[in-house]
Amino acid sequence: MHEHPNFWRSVQAEFSSWRVWLDRAVVLAYAIAAGLLVVGFTVLSELAFGLFERVYHWNWWAVLLWTPAWTAAVVWLTRRHFPGAAGSGIPQVMTALEPSLPEAERGRFVSLRLTVAKVVLSSAALLAGLSVGREGPSVQVAAGVMQHARRWLRAGSGIDRHALLVAGGAAGIAAAFNAPLAGVVFAIEELSRKLESRNSGLIIAAIVLSGLMAVSAFGNLTYFGVIRVPRLGWDALLPGLLVTLVSAVLGGLFSRLLANSLIGRSPDRFSRWRARYPVRFAALGALAVAVIGCVTSGATFGAGSQEVKQMLAGEAHAPAFFVTLKFIATWLTAWCGVPGGIFAPSLSIGAGVGHNVALLTDAHLAPALIAMGMAAFLAAVTQAPLTSFIIVMEMVDGHAMVLSLMAAAMLASLVSRMLSRPLYGALSEHMLLSAGGQPSALRH
Repeated sequence: MHEHPNFWRSVQAEFSSWRVWLDRAVVLAYAIAAGLLVVGFTVLSELAFGLFERVYHWNWWAVLLWTPAWTAAVVWLTRRHFPGAAGSGIPQVMTALEPSLPEAERGRFVSLRLTVAKVVLSSAALLAGLSVGREGPSVQVAAGVMQHARRWLRAGSGIDRHALLVAGGAAGIAAAFNAPLAGVVFAIEELSRKLESRNSGLIIAAIVLSGLMAVSAFGNLTYFGVIRVPRLGWDALLPGLLVTLVSAVLGGLFSRLLANSLIGRSPDRFSRWRARYPVRFAALGALAVAVIGCVTSGATFGAGSQEVKQMLAGEAHAPAFFVTLKFIATWLTAWCGVPGGIFAPSLSIGAGVGHNVALLTDAHLAPALIAMGMAAFLAAVTQAPLTSFIIVMEMVDGHAMVLSLMAAAMLASLVSRMLSRPLYGALSEHMLLSAGGQPSALRH
């Protein structure tokens, strides 16, 4: 029979080694630093996009030169000096977590150098007005900070690189979205697939501390405010199902299109031209994004968070074809190869689907349908339904919609799997193979 633990003996054992607590203190100090850096990233990116908006409102045609010029500069600098900073950042962290990745290659995907580059270059992408978000990049930013803690930990600390990368990536999500629960779920669903019991407490503490830095800077506010959830009865079933299925199909196609474009599977002349002249391709792609933005009176520029807030408040001025054009603008932006994420643009596309369906069916259901569209489209793109519905729930304080958001995310993810592989997994596998590693069985 197993003996019950002795309380005082357990306390004595826990505090017997000061070195253990020093190791833990180092990790938590780095978690605070990661959270503060994500806060700084948030401020810098908002200032950058604010400057772009000033240029756009000063003279709309100026962005037809401004956006391609900045994009070409960002892509040139990224490809020349920081190739590991391109794209979202989540696939890079997933690749760095792979055991088969050669040790010498890990710095290509996560490092302090890439962390700094990611902050600057992603902010520059928003300065160009491109359709990118900062939330995905925050994963790579925080992971780069956390993994640096290894140099201060003793060899027998039991805190390895894997635990630090998982903690950093999850802390980035928690701080970027002000959603600590989403950070924990993201760590399990996307990064580690499981949490080792010996480090789970420390990882969660790191996520909480990093999230607290965002709360300290911006207050305990939800990302999109608090939605007014209408009564959801049987009359909401068909509109909700329509939003979910449309978001699922669009998200699955978006994921497949992005994977084929970024990995280079498409044999078309544009992909060949992109491979041969990446900077010129980026400039032309950015020009197309600028034209789309001007056509929509600026609605498709940037992450799209302001448009989502206006939709939830019933004050949306975006055109009916916002969904289609935001879809194209986000795809072109990612195809250009700039550092930047797709989380926030995906949420705005899903919100647009919900808003359009509400206009066609029942405007009274608009807040609920918009939230369901966000959860469904994000789940379809990432095929991470738990993370998706929890992120949306925390962003809109939608606890009254837990079951609706969960159902929408689960169904959308299921439909998306019939159309596309998981986007981040496909991109990570491509990076891993290019670095000489072999994908693990968890990817298949």
